[in-house]
Amino acid sequence: MSCVMRSRLGWLRFGYRSFHQKSAAVSLGDRRLEISTGTLARFADGCSVVKLGETSVMVTAVSKTKPSVSQFMPLVVDYRQKAAAAGRIPTNYLRRELGTTDSEILTSRLIDRSIRPLFPAGYFYETQVLCNILAADGVNDPDILAINGASAALALSDIPWNGPIGAVRIGLADGEFIVNPTRSEMNRSVLNLVVAGAASSSVVMLEAAAENVLQQDFCHAVKLGVKHAQQIILTIQQMSRELKVTKRTPGKLFTASAEMVEYARQLASDKIYAVFTDFTHDKISRDEAINKIRLDTEELIKEKFPQSESFEVMEAFNSVSKDIFRNLVLHEYRRCDGRDLTSLRDISCQVDIFKPLHGSALFQRGQTQVLCTVTFDSLESSIKTDLITTALSGVKDKNFMLHYEFPPYATNEIGKMSGMNRRELGHGALAEKALRPVVPKDFPFTIRVTSEVLESNGSSSMASVCGGSLALMDSGVPISSAVAGVAIGLISKPSPDKTSELADYRLLTDILGIEDYNGDMDFKMAGTSKGITALQADVKIPGLPLKIVMEAIQQATVAKKEILGIMNKTISKPRSSTKENGPLVENVKVPLSRRARFVGPGGYNLRKLQAQAGVTISQVDEETFSVFAPTPSAMNEAQEFMKEICKDDQEEQLEFGAIYTATITEIRDIGVMVKLYPNMSAVLLHNSQLDHKRIKHPTALGLEVGQQIQVKYFGRDPTDGRMRLSRKVLQSPAATVVKSLSEKQSISIGESQDS
Repeated sequence: MSCVMRSRLGWLRFGYRSFHQKSAAVSLGDRRLEISTGTLARFADGCSVVKLGETSVMVTAVSKTKPSVSQFMPLVVDYRQKAAAAGRIPTNYLRRELGTTDSEILTSRLIDRSIRPLFPAGYFYETQVLCNILAADGVNDPDILAINGASAALALSDIPWNGPIGAVRIGLADGEFIVNPTRSEMNRSVLNLVVAGAASSSVVMLEAAAENVLQQDFCHAVKLGVKHAQQIILTIQQMSRELKVTKRTPGKLFTASAEMVEYARQLASDKIYAVFTDFTHDKISRDEAINKIRLDTEELIKEKFPQSESFEVMEAFNSVSKDIFRNLVLHEYRRCDGRDLTSLRDISCQVDIFKPLHGSALFQRGQTQVLCTVTFDSLESSIKTDLITTALSGVKDKNFMLHYEFPPYATNEIGKMSGMNRRELGHGALAEKALRPVVPKDFPFTIRVTSEVLESNGSSSMASVCGGSLALMDSGVPISSAVAGVAIGLISKPSPDKTSELADYRLLTDILGIEDYNGDMDFKMAGTSKGITALQADVKIPGLPLKIVMEAIQQATVAKKEILGIMNKTISKPRSSTKENGPLVENVKVPLSRRARFVGPGGYNLRKLQAQAGVTISQVDEETFSVFAPTPSAMNEAQEFMKEICKDDQEEQLEFGAIYTATITEIRDIGVMVKLYPNMSAVLLHNSQLDHKRIKHPTALGLEVGQQIQVKYFGRDPTDGRMRLSRKVLQSPAATVVKSLSEKQSISIGESQDS
């Protein structure tokens, strides 16, 4: 197609969309959510603008018509917080948006998990969803608007997608549930639940952080969220009907033919079944056995179907393997490791693994092994959020963080250690949400929990919650309760009439990696013995009935209590104090009279102390400094340093208004440095206090280093703590007055003679 033809088609599309503007509003309690399309970004396949209050988010969706060489749906979601939308200018050198922040990545994942399950199976066409905040009022969070905007943009485009969905946030403040709470309401809320629902009151995504919310309250919040999501779905469906949206027909859906699948079944089904029912296998041996069957089967398929593409051959084997695995659970109630559907894997716990660490724990569940460590630092080390995140969320800093690491050796692979990826960031954020509610807000240190996955066979994020809880107790952090997490899986059979109800299903407790891969849901829940602190549900089918969500929460609650019982046998409560080699923090009172010496010129003494002893010092108020030391020995070294630098005992004997003999130690342009006694630091006697007459340099008075002069002591300046001395008040002004009078008389005599 020529460039001219493409240009004409583009303008035709532009003109078509410009005549099909549409807007609608949804009432969510006392709030009004507005959705519009057809005005902005009309070259995109789909575009919508969603507004709540004065916050507006534009979302565009574009999908290629040429398929991608891939083995999964190539969907990219990017959510960007624009500084201009929040009325700010970025603080980096270039004053422009650069790399993505953690908040942007986590919100992008939230949107991706909400819309991905509704793309047709085998739709391997590159698709990009971009979320652009147009305006932020600092009251309404734009992330919920972005999810609804993505739903509207896809539903109102010609991109094949089985939506729409609707998303709402549910808060719980003062015993009342709030739909899409404002920022100030969220500050009072003990629940932050995001529900993405599909048609027929089903769920496609859940994300929650909670402060030990009871199970019945949580379940009610989910139902409330699904109910309000239906209103958004109906509104988008109505807009789609009025705009007469027609979906494009993909050139090809990447699925294996029925004939090829049947041939693969004849070749490999018995062998695959034998592997999945051999409970002596572990993760590595099972994978190796299946891969050997795969290679042999694929060779035979290629011989019978020489024209087939490599992906079709792989998909044929995967389809057979998946069916056998799922039928084993559905019909025989058996899992590939021999457990029944609700049993946990074997769990073992250890704490205080490495003595020099502030806290450490090793949590092993089956073949998932996680090492968690706790590190304390000063409050100055807390995370400071960027200006845009602060403007949008109100969070300025936080003194508790959990970082999750997933090295390639955890799954017997080789890969680059290139830093945090989106998956690691998401898993770490979930584990952090689970533990944050039990950490005291007034803890005097910044806490960093590091979770390193040493072995992985499923549920490593929930193992990080368990290991993190153990490590915090080992470190002496007075957490209010132990926290455990577990993942619930789902194997389901769709209804023949394609409704949202399932013909049959089985819920699996504490899923393996292969059960996550071949299953329909990864439902992760964490909490204490009393309530829920975090939840994340990733659904792989177009919608999950509410009934199954409620059952999954109940099944996770039972498993969570069992895990807590095992953890309590290792350590049941936090240590009464931090370890002997743990950090210390002390508040030091520095009298105003000694503050200048304590700080030193330009902060020299403080910098020297921090460099030598490895401590961190921050000023609390006018006379109080907070000293953080990573070890007791560092604190002792700092105390000795401070004792020496603030040693000023003789000053206690000085009397206000008394006259003392001072020794000049240095001549400066602005005055002389003097000492009243040998041990004191030299203080400045300014030129203005040397003599009644104005002088430009002390040498005009014949002063020299080592000379002793009489000075009068007037205490310390109340504003800056400097010692106040004066030589001038001891000098008689008579000579100066007589001299200036005689000078005036001689001038007047001279003038009269001239006249």
